[in-house]
Amino acid sequence: MALQGSLADLALPDVIQLVSVSGKTGVFTLSGDGGIVGKIFLKDGQIVDAYVGNLRGENAVYEMAIWQRGQFIFTPQVESDQVTITKSNASLMMEAARRLDEWRVLQKRIPSLDLIPYFLPREPGHDQVTLSPHEWVVVTKIDGQRSIRQLEEVTKLSAFDLCKTLFGLITSGLIGLRMPGEEAPQGAPAGPSVTTLLALTENIRKIAEEIVGPGGAITVEKQYRLARTEIERGKGMSAVQSMVDQLARAISLLKGGEEAGEFLRRVTPLVQL
Repeated sequence: MALQGSLADLALPDVIQLVSVSGKTGVFTLSGDGGIVGKIFLKDGQIVDAYVGNLRGENAVYEMAIWQRGQFIFTPQVESDQVTITKSNASLMMEAARRLDEWRVLQKRIPSLDLIPYFLPREPGHDQVTLSPHEWVVVTKIDGQRSIRQLEEVTKLSAFDLCKTLFGLITSGLIGLRMPGEEAPQGAPAGPSVTTLLALTENIRKIAEEIVGPGGAITVEKQYRLARTEIERGKGMSAVQSMVDQLARAISLLKGGEEAGEFLRRVTPLVQL
């Protein structure tokens, strides 16, 4: 008989602990909010594989461990054809429990994945924007229309990592959250502000300069200044994308295709819509 129940009644780490001590082989199938389905495979009580959405392995386990609503069912004698996890169950569950505790803190600011992030108008005197690579990836995907759940898809981040990043952006006063159907406050920009985009071009310039070295500094500076001018004229992210395209061509000519590929690998996550 299959073991099944609700994640609202029993947290996933506790359920897995119950099954693993008995040394069972089989698969947990979990159904979360929004129709998301994931699987965790055990062999002789040890977790060996897991997947949910575009996540596989340990990160998939951690993602499902923070689910507080949904259903689970354990089907015995079903095996995976892959081994993507070699950590002990104890190590996995310790990290899962830590993330669950942190998730509860995040939920105080972000109670639902259906909320829609939007940019807050920048206050005078708050011109400097310093963001981490993760934050840049998220900021360039916020359009005032996508929900957090939809941002998961386009950023390829887990719900945990995405919400952790959004939490920081909310705390810094860069973004707010609204319910679906609720209007964003008057004056809220639809996309990244001019200040944010200018900071993004500065980040891209630094990456290009690292790759081309002093010999290509003039070319990089030219594209940087052109992008800034276009942004100030209201061209938005298209000006940033044009800067990336032109720099990639220039780097290919100056340094070769391999270096151009490295440049694109580093900047594409920041600008890809």
